[in-house]
This record gives sequence, structure tokens and C-alpha cells, in this order.
Amino acid sequence: MPERFAFTIQATDGAARTGRIEMLRGEIRTPAFMPVGTAATVKALKPETVRKTGADIILGNTYHLMLRPGAERVARLGGLHKFMNWPRPILTDSGGYQVMSLSELRKLTEKGVEFRSHIDGSKHMLTPERSMEIQRLLGSDIVMAFDECPRADRPRDEIAASMEMSMRWAKRSRDGFNAGGEHAARAALFGIQQGALDEELRKVSAEKLAEIGFDGYAIGGLAVGEGQEAMFATLDFAPGQLPADRPRYLMGVGKPDDLVGAVERGVDMFDCVLPSRSGRNGQAFTWNGPINLRNARFAEDQEPLDGRCACDTCGTYTRAYLHHLVKSQEILGAMLMTEHNIAFYQQLMQAMRDAIAEGRFATFATNFRSDYLR
Repeated sequence: MPERFAFTIQATDGAARTGRIEMLRGEIRTPAFMPVGTAATVKALKPETVRKTGADIILGNTYHLMLRPGAERVARLGGLHKFMNWPRPILTDSGGYQVMSLSELRKLTEKGVEFRSHIDGSKHMLTPERSMEIQRLLGSDIVMAFDECPRADRPRDEIAASMEMSMRWAKRSRDGFNAGGEHAARAALFGIQQGALDEELRKVSAEKLAEIGFDGYAIGGLAVGEGQEAMFATLDFAPGQLPADRPRYLMGVGKPDDLVGAVERGVDMFDCVLPSRSGRNGQAFTWNGPINLRNARFAEDQEPLDGRCACDTCGTYTRAYLHHLVKSQEILGAMLMTEHNIAFYQQLMQAMRDAIAEGRFATFATNFRSDYLR
């Protein structure tokens, strides 16, 4: 029988690593990209289509599922996996990102965060303990500790105070998770490093998280407007501050070239709404860079989206047809474009896994950037 959680590094090439996470609901190949299923769905795709693209794991959102349909209801209906027909691993974020993104709708204290629902204005209290309870009710496989994610442009003393509180919340999350009984015996808990762009603050955060002890460690507080150069500068030190024998998860990232640069710096896991959101808006990611299917130049283009892509969209439909669907705002356009983008991301992750295993990742990264960014 598979273990509750086991991470094995199979090969390294520089700082880049490839390996696997074994869990009761299946194996996760790393580097891994997790499509975002915010409200128990990866928008525009059936779960079986998501799996067909090559995804091993998806992400669900604690805050949104807490509000609708409600964690207790999902539990009564058999848990999130059964509810949405996704039998493989699910990672749920903690709701901490909404502490920042919905700042106008919340009140922050040491206890936790009081939200006003963006749906109906009703009040909800989210604490580390309640976040662990919601994720237990959902039945997630990888549970994220509750944290605050401050913007990188805040004063250093504010970022430091926020990080220290997040570390206290991390300990409360650990205690709340451990009290989860059967769920704690089959799920994993990840801590989240904070500290914005500050190397010393992130070092302190990493040390405090390691002292508490987690199954994996996330790098939080990036991809929130600081730009790729600043993000990479932080990733030059942040992954190495975390335990080397545990997965490193960069939250909310990102564009294809972001993923390559982060893997180059030792990151193992990613999630981002970009491939699905871009697909719904007519943008496709390809090995030669992103293209906008709204452009008139595609109106009679009979080539596939990407001749190097093995997805069903590229094997069946032309750019001209996709241009028509996008311009006509047909639902099928969003479905086909999203399927391609998610599949492209998964093919990119497989290409990186292969390059690391074969000791040619530096060459792969150089060639990728040459084609993608030209």
C-alpha cells in the first residue's frame, strides 16, 4: 500500500531536481504543475480531460469552497474528490492569500481573519484552526498552513511582523492538523515561508518552519506584483533555505518562462490560474511563445496552435477555427484553448523532468528561452 506521504529525489542537475511524491491517492511527478480548480472545477474542463493532459494533482481553494457550497456540505456529500469526480491527489490552499487579495473585506487580528463574503456580505472567521477544519472536511491530500501574505512593497517592519505572526499561525496550523484524527493519518501538511524579498526574514521563517516540522514547504509571498527579476533574485536564495529532502512549492507561479527559471533554482511544485484564465481569454501558450487568437492574422490560418504540441486541440483543430470560436465567444473556444494550455504546461513539466534526469537541463533551459522569448 502506498505511504501517506513520501518524497524521493530521483535526479539532480545543478539546483534543479526531479522526483516523485507518493500518496495514498496516487503519485505526483516533480517538477509538477497543479491546475487550479478554485471552486471544485478547473474552469472549462471536465476532470477526466484535466487528467488526460498529464496532471497528477489539482488545487482547490479553501476560502471559496468555505463560502460556496460550504465545507460541511461537501463533507456530507462524500468529500471533495467524490463531489467533483477527481480521484487523484488534491492540494487545498489555506485561505491565506485572500487575507491580502480581499483586504478591503477583512479584519486581521492575532486570532485570525474576519471576512465579509464577496458573494453576499456575510461574516466569516477564518483562523488557523478553522482552516485546518475546512481542509479536513474537504478531504484534501495536501493541506496548507494558514498564513498572511503581505505585499512586497510594504515597509520591512510590517513584513517582519507579518512573517512572525504567520509562523505563530504555522504552529497553530500544525497543532490543528494533528488533531484531525483519520485525516491527519492520510494527508500531508505544508508550511509556508514568508518574508517578501528579504533574505534574512526568509531565513528566519525557514528556520521556524523547520523547527515545527512539515511534510513539505511552500515559498509564499511571490508573484504578487514584484516582477520576474525580483522573484528570481529571491529564488536565488529562498529554496536553499528550506529542507532539501522535502518538496518545495512556489505558490501562484506562473508563466512558462517563470516555471523554467524556478525549476532552475530548485523548486518542485507550482500552481497558477494563468493557463486556464488565458485560454478563456483567447491566449494560447506555445513553444514559440504566447499567441493571441483574437488577432485577425489567424482568421485563415490552417496550422495547429502549436505543431510541437501533442494535445487533442492541436491534433484536431486549426488556428482559423479557434480564432472563429474566440471571436464569437463560443463556449467551445474556451474549452479547447484551456485544454491546450493545460496540456502545454504538462508537456513543459515532462520536458523539464526528462532534461534533469538526462543531465541536460542547462541546455534545455537555454534553448527553451531562445524559442519562447524571441
